[in-house]
Amino acid sequence: MKLIKTEISLFLVAGIVIGLDQWTKSLVRTLVVGEIWMPDGSAWLTPYARIIHWYNTGAAFGSFQGFGWVFTILAFVVVGLIIYYYPQVDDRDWWLRLAMGLQMGGALGNVIDRLTNNGQVTDFISVGKFAVFNLADASISVGVVILLAGTLFKDLSDRKLAADKLASVDLLPAEVNSGVEETTPTPEETTLIPEETTPTPGESVGE
Repeated sequence: MKLIKTEISLFLVAGIVIGLDQWTKSLVRTLVVGEIWMPDGSAWLTPYARIIHWYNTGAAFGSFQGFGWVFTILAFVVVGLIIYYYPQVDDRDWWLRLAMGLQMGGALGNVIDRLTNNGQVTDFISVGKFAVFNLADASISVGVVILLAGTLFKDLSDRKLAADKLASVDLLPAEVNSGVEETTPTPEETTLIPEETTPTPGESVGE
């Protein structure tokens, strides 16, 4: 029961990503391949950003064309690893769980395309001269950024905590020494040892 509750958030995030990804792609497929669509009054944005119906048979952002089947297999492997490791993530590492959910949703979003669209992935977001991509690609990329940033932040926090602990340990000998110095008697407080007197030649030992 605890395992099911833990993974609900994973499938919730992934499900939202998949739903938005497939919905936007279904809208774009009503356009002719290569056709550009822009909202009314935003034609001036076309040189910088546009919606265009495009597709690819490779990986994210149009890379490795023709190797879609390889990335389909890799996607299932990645999804399996995410599902396996997700319950082992500490509850405090919410950023890691969010990243895993985004990556899982993005991977499955493109897999659904490949399995239902003759191995082709629908892309439609075009910014400048950058490769055309979709919401699934964006979700994977955002997940990677969150993962890297969260890992870096946690590493810095752990190092700071370790340094603070080391500093507190280093202070202990100084505190002990200061306590000893406070209890050490001053020269005025030391006990004077009486000097042994030597009898003069005229004095007898018995006197």
